[in-house]
Parts: sequence; structure tokens; C-alpha cells
Amino acid sequence: MPDRFDIIIVGAGPGGYIAALRAAQLGKRALLVEADTIGGTCMNWGCIPTKHLLHLTRVFEEVRTAKHLSGPREAIACDWTRVQEERAKAVEKLVKGTEFLLRKNGVALAAGSAALEAPDRVAVTSRAGGREVHEAARVLLASGSRSADLPFAKPDGERIITSREALELAVVPRSLVVIGAGAIGLELATVFRRMGTEVVVLEILPGVLPGSDREMAQRLERSLTRQGLKIRTRMKIEDVRAEESGVLVKGIDLKAGSPFEVRAEKVLVAAGRKSNSEFLRSGPPGLSIGRQGLVEVNAKLETGLPGVYAVGDLIGGKLLAHKASHEGIRAVENAFGPGAEMRYDALPMAVFTEPEYASVGLSEEEAAERGLEIRVGKFPLQASGRALTMESPDGLVKVLAARDGRLLGAHILAPHASEIIPELTLAVEKGLGLDDIGRTIHIHPTLSETVMEAALKAQDGAFHILNV
Repeated sequence: MPDRFDIIIVGAGPGGYIAALRAAQLGKRALLVEADTIGGTCMNWGCIPTKHLLHLTRVFEEVRTAKHLSGPREAIACDWTRVQEERAKAVEKLVKGTEFLLRKNGVALAAGSAALEAPDRVAVTSRAGGREVHEAARVLLASGSRSADLPFAKPDGERIITSREALELAVVPRSLVVIGAGAIGLELATVFRRMGTEVVVLEILPGVLPGSDREMAQRLERSLTRQGLKIRTRMKIEDVRAEESGVLVKGIDLKAGSPFEVRAEKVLVAAGRKSNSEFLRSGPPGLSIGRQGLVEVNAKLETGLPGVYAVGDLIGGKLLAHKASHEGIRAVENAFGPGAEMRYDALPMAVFTEPEYASVGLSEEEAAERGLEIRVGKFPLQASGRALTMESPDGLVKVLAARDGRLLGAHILAPHASEIIPELTLAVEKGLGLDDIGRTIHIHPTLSETVMEAALKAQDGAFHILNV
């Protein structure tokens, strides 16, 4: 007889394992199914290891380029083998910690591939071939995504690689072409550029970070270019061919209208993600899967199957770990309570380059598309005492507000921007206004003061720049 649970969750990434913990908090018996490793892509091959490599290579970069230090710079080296060992240790510690929390909260774990046989029944096949069937009143699908294949660039794991292989490279490549100027591409390009790799980033669209506030993305592109990244936009790639000595990338430069060729030791394909929805196509009728492989849900994260919910990269939108986690929480609460719609007006994002770029709410372009009349306040980091003491004056804070002062969006290009954006995320979420931010006391000297100054500037009341 099948084992019976209150909820079965398929996928133990940030959407799934957080949902399992929330179910346990509500006193529900939960089963968490994972085909690979607890923590999913984010913890094992994405967010966490990437940030670890960015941190360690940044330390190396700062010491190597510091103007106030003396001595033989050529003697300073970064032990890549040790860096990779420390990355693996950090990931292992987090995975074990998450497994501990799940067990202590009473969440049952099943290792294997899932198959949705009915709205209340999931079969799990282990790697050894064993098969078990489990039943539950509710099912939550959180199987995530993987690097998307491109018809002209099929990863082989050796010379044409995805972010997963890039994070585990045993040897730093001499040269690297990155296809895609989104967050993943720019972050990994930054890591290897710091290690001395000659990096070329190719993007088919007019600028980096497509969909972001254009002014901020352009500023970040200029900053990364000054750091040594070669960023080429409007480059249409037509062929990526592995050769004995490396990889040849060929295509059309849309700006010049002429062919181009780039050779490198390795090519990193970072041009999007593909949802892991294949296992659902043979499931029960009623589950709607779009052309891009995304599972369709309503505002309460319910699929077309009664009692079946879906979250995270599986349903699309912005592919962010924290989005998946909050969707997981909301889906579980909806499954066992009166229910509430998921809202994305205050969904923040960040890119962990140097400087970091973080944003929340509307961009200027989105506000214009909606025909909104807005007030804009900008404060450059050149006017920040804290930024100058950090020798990091390259950046900008921008806030967007409605005519009544209510905050609609915010964008930060600065060191630790990801740590500064929550104040503005809260403001957008709660409908706070420019006065609420501008009249709140901020510690001096800090980078957070730039947020206060930007809010004041939108009202012509900034103190450390001219209000013209």
C-alpha cells in the first residue's frame, strides 16, 4: 500500500526544501523528493559556489592592485586548487546543514527521480532502479531548471561548457568566450578575468543584463570594460566548433554587418535556462505545459490539476532562488489555508560583479511603457564619503517614485548593493514614500546614506550634491 503524506514536494532546491520546512512548521507530514543533491542548483552549482569564487578572487584582485601596498606584486598568486577545495567545503557544509534541518523538522527524504502518476500520487525511482509509490493530498512541483542548450553550441563538458562545469574547472583557462551577458555570464566572466584569463563576452542584444534599467546596465558595462572584460554586444553567433587547439566561435557582428571569428581555449554557454519539466509530460491530463517547457499556474501557484502546485524556475518569470523560496512558502500556505495570491511588485535581484548591481520594482523603461509620470532621484557614489574611503566611487543609486512620492522602483550600482537593496524592497512592498526614506536617519559614513540622498534628490532636497 502506498505511503501516505500530507504533501509531496518534488525538487529540493531553494523552492522545494524551504517549502518542506514550511509544511513541517504547519504540522504537516512532508516528503521531499530529489534526484540529485539537496540544495539543488543554487546551493551546489549556482548561487553559493559562484559567490565563493567571486569573494576569493576579489580578495586576490584587491591585494594585487592595491595602490598603497608595496613589494613585489609578481610574487602574489592565487592558489586555484585551494580555492576550489574551499568552494567544495563551503557547499558541503551548507548541504549537510540543510539535510540536518530537514531531518530535525521531521521531513522525510526520498532520493530518486519522480513521476507524477496522479494528482495525489508520485512514484520515485532510485538510482539503483528501485521504485516506490507515495500518496499525498497535495503535491508541490519544484524541479528547477538547467543551462539551456543552443542549436549552434552544444556543451560537451570539456571545451564547450555550462556554468556547472565552469565552477569546477581544475585549471584556469588561458582564454574564455562567454556566450550571454546575463548575471551568470558576467559573474563567471569576472571570476576568470581576475585569475588572468582573457575573457570575451558575446551578447546578441544591444547591452548587458537584458531587461534591466538601461542606464544602470550601461554604467555596469563600462565599469566591467575598464576592469579588462571584452564585452561585444549585438553579436549573432552562428557556429561554435570544438577544434584540437580550442574552440572557434563564428557569427555576424550586427553593428558592423560583417562576419566575426573568436578563438578561445573554452566557451561558456550562459544564454538562459531550461525548466526541468520533461518528467511531467507523461503525467495525468490537466497539467498545462507551455512551449518553453514552463508549467502554467494561477496567481495562487495552482496548476490545472486539483491539489497540485508549482513554483520556481519550473514556472518561469525571473529565475531567482529567493523568488522560488517565497513561492514555495506561499504555495504550502495556500495548500493548507485560505490562500493568497503571489505578488512580484517587490521582487529584488542582484548581480554580484564589482560593483554589484541590485534592483527592485520598475525600471525607467518599464515606467515609460506603462505611461507613468515619475520622479527620479540619482546620487553618484563620487559624492559618498564612504565610497571614497573604500576607493570605490564608481557607481550610482537611482530611485523612481510616483508623483505622490510613493516608491515604484530602485536601482543600485555599488559595492554591497545586494545588502543595501532590502531597505528599498521594503519601501516598494509597503508603499512607502520618498519622505519615509529621506527622513529616516542613516548611519554616517555608510553606503546606505546614498539611498537617503537619492530619495532627497528626487525632491530637490539632497545635501551632498547640487539640486539642479
